[in-house]
Amino acid sequence: MPLLFGDIYVPENFNSEFAPLKDKLESLVNLSRIVGNEKRYSILNNKLMRICLLVGLSTQGKRDIGIVENIKLQTGNRMVPSFFTHQELSPLYSALIKLRYHDTTLDLSNNRVLSRIIGAEMYRGRDFLLTDNNLENYLFSAGNGKIALAKDIPALNLLIGNYGDAEMEATLDINSRAITNSQIIIAGATGSGKTNLLAVLMQQIRALSSESRYPVNFILFDYKGEFSDIQNNHWLSLFDVDRSCILDPIQRPLPFTPFKDFTGRPINEINLYSTEMASALSSLDRLSPSSNMNNRLAESIVEAYKATNGSPITFDLMLKEYQARMKDAEKDDSISSVLKQLVRANIFEESDKANLIEECYIVKMDGYPKDGPIAKAIVYFLMSKLNNIYEQLDKQAVNDDVVQIRHFSIIDEAHYMLSFDNRPLRNLIAVGRNKGLSVILATQNMSDFKNKGFDFYANAQYPLIMKQQTIDDKVIKDLYGVSGSELQDVRTAIAGLQKGELIIKDQMAFALGMGNKYKKINVTHLI
Repeated sequence: MPLLFGDIYVPENFNSEFAPLKDKLESLVNLSRIVGNEKRYSILNNKLMRICLLVGLSTQGKRDIGIVENIKLQTGNRMVPSFFTHQELSPLYSALIKLRYHDTTLDLSNNRVLSRIIGAEMYRGRDFLLTDNNLENYLFSAGNGKIALAKDIPALNLLIGNYGDAEMEATLDINSRAITNSQIIIAGATGSGKTNLLAVLMQQIRALSSESRYPVNFILFDYKGEFSDIQNNHWLSLFDVDRSCILDPIQRPLPFTPFKDFTGRPINEINLYSTEMASALSSLDRLSPSSNMNNRLAESIVEAYKATNGSPITFDLMLKEYQARMKDAEKDDSISSVLKQLVRANIFEESDKANLIEECYIVKMDGYPKDGPIAKAIVYFLMSKLNNIYEQLDKQAVNDDVVQIRHFSIIDEAHYMLSFDNRPLRNLIAVGRNKGLSVILATQNMSDFKNKGFDFYANAQYPLIMKQQTIDDKVIKDLYGVSGSELQDVRTAIAGLQKGELIIKDQMAFALGMGNKYKKINVTHLI
């Protein structure tokens, strides 16, 4: 029987004890100096532990029971199950541990004993890699750097909890060819467990993909500042990231230009873009500008692009062009007032200094009013940036079973971005699938996802309903196609939800035309 790797604990003082190997590995991978804005590679704990474990188990020699028994454990820090299931290596770990410890009296079914064995093998691997040139030989041996193949695309079946009171695992199929899209929307009142659910989704996405040849990266807009709070630093390792992923626009501008590059493009493309941008800027602060003001703003955007010969413009240049067309530049109107706020906030760089798709980012948003123009501008323009990027991307890889997902945009408090015609967000949802870009939106009220401009429910593969302050019958009817007693059943189910519970459409019941149209899920408690 294979060993069961449940409730396995991390060795005590792992960070300090394994720091010499971490430093040596990073020094070999990184250049001796930083070139331009290049980001230095930092190996994450999960990967470092996995390397040490595999190297330790692969070295021969009799095992010393005394070393195993002396390993101390961090009792509050368990390894995530995906540590062992990643790349389906669990049977290999099991076989190697049995091979190395077959002649001992250690009880391999005891999770504490097994934790100490795994810790001892990690130390063994660490010591081997720090000896002579073993680490260099390990890193640069032949066979590394293989070309990614479509068959290597990870299947993203996200394990988010259990169905009801049963032990049956609840999963969300994100990228099989059988589903139409990979968008997720979450509606849950304050205290319903939305933050934990977002963390579970992120942890699963990253655990299943981050060490594959097709990693799924993300950008999370952290409105409440919970994910970027240094007090919650331990959350980051769950997502295979560290604090270098946190962007705080109050401290320094976000390393992207929000504006499109029209170098060498015809002027009519700039004209269309300027009209859309003028409309967006008016929406950021719920302005009601006159048609003259809107036209003036669009003209200013076009002239700003002429001044840069099509290169990305800035809010400052846009403001100067706008003021040049005002009768009295000293007297602000509603548009110049918003532009001045954006200039003062200095939230974006003037050129791209990072890759939005190929890295993970958490944008710290709690320093701005949630419904204010700066917070809206950050989300709106980064969504616009993603649209610009996906236009240049090749179509995502596909095999017989699954499609590649490249990136998730995760917007908590999404209702602030749904109250106006948010074209970049709509475009990302409607056509981003073809390029492997997806969205997770979380908001408080189930009614927030349907407005005059767009039906987010109709475009989401997984509407997840958590505890609600107000239950909207129209949304229930649209989602579940129910009325009468069936409608009342769904209402009762939503009203009875506790923290950490949600209901989801039961696709089998829909297909058969019988049974409950929903299932209840108890979400895994992660944070």
